[in-house]
Amino acid sequence: MAVGMFPPSDDERISYAENGHKLGSLELQQQQKNVDDDGRPCRTGTVWTASAHVVTAVIGSGVLSLAWSMAQIGWIAGPVVLLIFAAITFFTSLLLTDCYRSPDPVTGKRNYRYKDAVKANLGEIQLWCCALVQYSNLMGTAIGYTITASISMVAINRSDCFHAKGHNGVCNTSNNLYMALFGVVQLMLSQIPNFHKLWWLSIVAAVMSFSYSGIGLGLGISKIIENGHLLGSATGLPIGLTLGSVTPARKVWRVFQALGNIAFAYSFSTVLIEIQVPPTSNHRKSKCSRAHSLWPLFENSQDTIKSPPAENKTMKKATLIGIITTTTFYLSVGCFGYGAFGNDAPGNLLTGFGFYDPYWLVDFANACIVVHLVGAYQVFSQPLFEFVESTAANKWPKSGCIHTEHAIRIPFVGTWRVNVFRLLWRTMYVIFTTIAAMLLPFFNDIVGLIGAAGFWPLTVYFPIEMFIKQKRIESWSWSWVALKTISAACLMISIAAGIGSIEGILHSLKKYTPFKTTYD
Repeated sequence: MAVGMFPPSDDERISYAENGHKLGSLELQQQQKNVDDDGRPCRTGTVWTASAHVVTAVIGSGVLSLAWSMAQIGWIAGPVVLLIFAAITFFTSLLLTDCYRSPDPVTGKRNYRYKDAVKANLGEIQLWCCALVQYSNLMGTAIGYTITASISMVAINRSDCFHAKGHNGVCNTSNNLYMALFGVVQLMLSQIPNFHKLWWLSIVAAVMSFSYSGIGLGLGISKIIENGHLLGSATGLPIGLTLGSVTPARKVWRVFQALGNIAFAYSFSTVLIEIQVPPTSNHRKSKCSRAHSLWPLFENSQDTIKSPPAENKTMKKATLIGIITTTTFYLSVGCFGYGAFGNDAPGNLLTGFGFYDPYWLVDFANACIVVHLVGAYQVFSQPLFEFVESTAANKWPKSGCIHTEHAIRIPFVGTWRVNVFRLLWRTMYVIFTTIAAMLLPFFNDIVGLIGAAGFWPLTVYFPIEMFIKQKRIESWSWSWVALKTISAACLMISIAAGIGSIEGILHSLKKYTPFKTTYD
């Protein structure tokens, strides 16, 4: 007899109810298997995916200043300084990986943001100090990226000019127009409410970053082959009064500035504990998947790692692989760039015009920089956008200006949802960073200052303090003294790098007219 031809009996009803309950239990068990201990979809990342996150995020425009930094320090100290920064960054990153969970690094509550880890371990006051440094650093990075992108656009223009007129041709070009163009693009991109969903940008960013870095390395090697020998000296830029030398004071300032540039290249801490939390909606899928963004600055690299084994153990291995890979690449680009140009190494390897040919390859490399920085600007700005907007939303919960979105239909594009507060605030932010870049268009000086400002607090101080608190290390014990000594030494490095970069800015301002920067 087919089911459904007659009404079910009482026994059949009980049987159906029991079967339905069993099915429900099975579904619930299946769903529980597909989520982690925090209710989010189970992480599927491995040591290799985490390593890829680290390498992709770290290798960026900072690599272009390493040849110039080597020129200030020389063949002896240059590679040593790079290795010291790598060692410090690796050590403090190991400490930071244990802060992903608190209070226990294996079984404790997950910290999804760098700030969450600081708050959980060090308290509210330290949280606000961290937020101030972190968001200031992000804004400074956005300014630096505006400068770098405009210089690369100028370099494309000049490269084509030199190709047409010869290497001695007059190819004066102002970068103000290109900064304004970059700003206009950012004005439009900043109004995209769900920027994190553009997953393909992570792939583009990785390809662009490795492309221009690899081209810079290849051109440096070819230049050395063309010269027939390595250029440079043991101590870098010489001291004296002759052409190509500097005064003792200027030498000190430029060495300090070089330290800031190297520190900027090792912006590692914001990868291990995320800059911005992935939106909650992204974590409500019912099944495990690899739907994590490949753009590491939008997702905590450690927050994508499956467990077991414990996330901190996997991340420590990934950190080692990432540091070795990036340091090898940095040493290659820095040393080959310095070997190609010696003490005359340009501040930006691809825009200082040590390379004229093949001009199309130089153009392509600089175009890759621009494309990369268009997205990178947004990546570093989104956390600040989110912080200001969430703070405003909590402070004024009934404000229509903050909470209401208006749908505007754009032909051939679709519906654009406009929020008045978001429109005004993000527009003001982009205008500010663009004007700041126009007022201070000094690549190495700004990069050095950003690196100095972020290195000690974010890479060294907070990881060490959190580790001391988490492990309950007694004051004045050997471990405590050793950790505090490392922190104090890195503080002195950051101060020196900051002073050197500020002096470089002041020195550049002596021969600079605002809004009239011209490259000739």
